[in-house]
Amino acid sequence: MAALGSPLRTFRGLLRELRHASGRPYRDTPAYQHIVATFRAHRVTSQKLCRAQQELHFQAATYLCLLRSVREHTALHREYHGKGERSPEEVAGLVGFRLPQQPGGKG
Repeated sequence: MAALGSPLRTFRGLLRELRHASGRPYRDTPAYQHIVATFRAHRVTSQKLCRAQQELHFQAATYLCLLRSVREHTALHREYHGKGERSPEEVAGLVGFRLPQQPGGKG
C-alpha cells in the first residue's frame, strides 16, 4: 500500500479542490465546514492516540483523489469532446499533420 503522506498535505489538497469546485467563496460551503470540523475532531493530542485518525486520513485521501479525478476528467471532456463532424484539414491539424497540396494550386 502506498504511503498517504501527511494529514496536513491531504487537508490542504482537499481545500484546494473545494476552491476549484466551488463557484462561490469555499469557506461558506457546508463541505468546508464539515472537513474542518472532522479534521479537528480527529487530531492527535498528547492525551490520547486516536486510531480513527488513520481511518479519517485514508478516507480524506480517497476523497481527494476522487475530487482531482473528476476535475481532470471534466477538463479533458471539455477539451476533447466531439463537436460534430470536422473537416479533413482540421483533423489533420489536430494530430500535427498537413494534407498534401495538389499540383496546379488545387486543394
